[in-house]
Amino acid sequence: MDLATSMELLGRNAKKAARLIAAASPAVKHMALGHLADLLVKRRNNVLAANKKDIAAAQAAGMDAPRLDRLTLTAALMDDMAAACRHVANLPDPVGTVEKQWQRPNGLLVGRMRIPLGVVAMIYEARPNVTIDAAILCLKAGNAVVLRGGSEAIHSNTALADLLHEALKIAGLPENAAQILTITDRAAVTLLCKMDQYIDVLIPRGGEKLIRTVTEQATMPVLKHYMGVCHAYIDADADLEQALNIVYNGKVQRPGVCNALECLLVHQDMAADFLPRVGERLGAAGVEFRACPRSLSLLRTNALPQRPGDFGQEFHDLILAVCVVDSLDAALEHIARYGSQHTEVICTNNHGHAMRFLREADASMVGVNVSTRFNDGGELGLGAEIGISTSKLHAYGPMGVQELTTTKFVVFGQGQVRG
Repeated sequence: MDLATSMELLGRNAKKAARLIAAASPAVKHMALGHLADLLVKRRNNVLAANKKDIAAAQAAGMDAPRLDRLTLTAALMDDMAAACRHVANLPDPVGTVEKQWQRPNGLLVGRMRIPLGVVAMIYEARPNVTIDAAILCLKAGNAVVLRGGSEAIHSNTALADLLHEALKIAGLPENAAQILTITDRAAVTLLCKMDQYIDVLIPRGGEKLIRTVTEQATMPVLKHYMGVCHAYIDADADLEQALNIVYNGKVQRPGVCNALECLLVHQDMAADFLPRVGERLGAAGVEFRACPRSLSLLRTNALPQRPGDFGQEFHDLILAVCVVDSLDAALEHIARYGSQHTEVICTNNHGHAMRFLREADASMVGVNVSTRFNDGGELGLGAEIGISTSKLHAYGPMGVQELTTTKFVVFGQGQVRG
């Protein structure tokens, strides 16, 4: 079977499965996710063995450390995936819920019912845990899903697909409700982007190049999980010890992820006191600073003069851009110019400044006295996420079960006709 025919069959199977999964009862979907959780625990060693093959191939190919970190599965991560299955299974099922109702003067009762999106396709790189997160959220929301992970995770994703299909079969649901595209030929992605007759929405998750390519080629709506150029602004009224912990966590804990801190903005009144502390603590952790002229001498450790392109850069590494600003206005201006609408936080004890920052900083998550690392579906109570949308239609921020549905109008009448 040639590639075009294979992709056509995949699309038809997904569309057919979407009708069946949309009609599935909450109890049946709960059963499938519960079985999947059990299988992730019981077959953990099988998946980890497959992951080791991917890691060995990636190391031989010279994959960089941040991407290798995202590719690696551990026993703890497998437990987290199983826990996510159970958490999502126990969430309220949104499908069929009538959220609003109102009565018209002619007696019509109008409502908005929450329904699945249909077929969701996701193209992503490196992270095999995304295979499970995306699948369980789509299934809970009554969607069929087509998953195309990167070729670097092919063994891991194939092993996880086997568990998905077994769980669906046990629950009496169509295995085609969760299809893993194992064709590594990039031509398959090009074809997938043109299958709008079968796929209702496409979600790319990975590097800037991948997202731009998919967005340019797609003939269906695209929900973009775009760059994570995340800022922390240290206000004149910040608790500096608390702020230092927040900055350290945002940059050092996992520098290769999209919600890692990439740029530190410090009010001029706090710079002389705060930046030497930053230089000492983060410098000791191996962080390199790309510093503006006002911050360069204050950081002392591992500081280089800021270069063109350092602001607005997603480093994916232990590198942090630093800038001293004159005011909250200047910080908001900097964020508006260089941010990617992903995550922005302020450290302050000034309530007025905090509320203004929440209103005016344009990002999918804006926080006060909190690490950027909390912009994550699991951390925000969604159970898991299929991605963090940095475009405002149809969702903004981490996408959980609710965000993988839409609404339709439902109307109850008593024989009314329009005059």
